[in-house]
Formats: sequence, C-alpha cells, structure tokens
Amino acid sequence: MRKRIVWIIFAVVAMVGVGATIALANNGDSEGGVRGPEAEQAAQAALEITGGGTANAVERDSDGGATWEVEVTTPGGTTVDVRLDDSYQLVVVDGDFETVDDGDAAG
Repeated sequence: MRKRIVWIIFAVVAMVGVGATIALANNGDSEGGVRGPEAEQAAQAALEITGGGTANAVERDSDGGATWEVEVTTPGGTTVDVRLDDSYQLVVVDGDFETVDDGDAAG
C-alpha cells in the first residue's frame, strides 16, 4: 500500500512538472507570441500606427533595429507586420499597408 502511494505522488509531481515546463516554454516563445504589459503596449502602439484593427500576435524582433513585431489585421482587412523599437516607435510596416496621405507631399 505504501509503495502505491509513493508511486501516485511521484506521478502527480511528474505531471505538474511537465505542465509547468510547457507553460514556461510557451510564455515568451518567439513563435507563440509574447504576453504581458510590454506586449500590450507594443500592440497598442501598432494599432495607433495602422489606424485601428486587430493585433493578432506580438513577438520579440531583432530585424533592422526593431524590438517588437506586431501582426495587425487593419480595418481594411489586410494583414501587416508593424515593427517597433524599444520605445514603441515605428521602425517599419511590412505588408500591404497603405499610408495615409497627410497632404505634406510635394507635387
């Protein structure tokens, strides 16, 4: 009886350990996205740049001086990647995003 209890406790501890490992692996994974206050701030900045829409995923990025990459579906239905620096300022928008003409262009 005592051996059975020890094996049950061992199995429960092993399952909890596996679950915790999976949770930790998914919480900052570049392919699974990033969560937390900084990621939310990056998503909000990206949505301001695109004029709204839906932030689908937030990831860490290191391309061309970027710190964050936010995938956004714009109000027009296109999907773009908004890359931001560590101050949540625009680095580049990749995809089918059309910039709004502010009237400052010459000609």
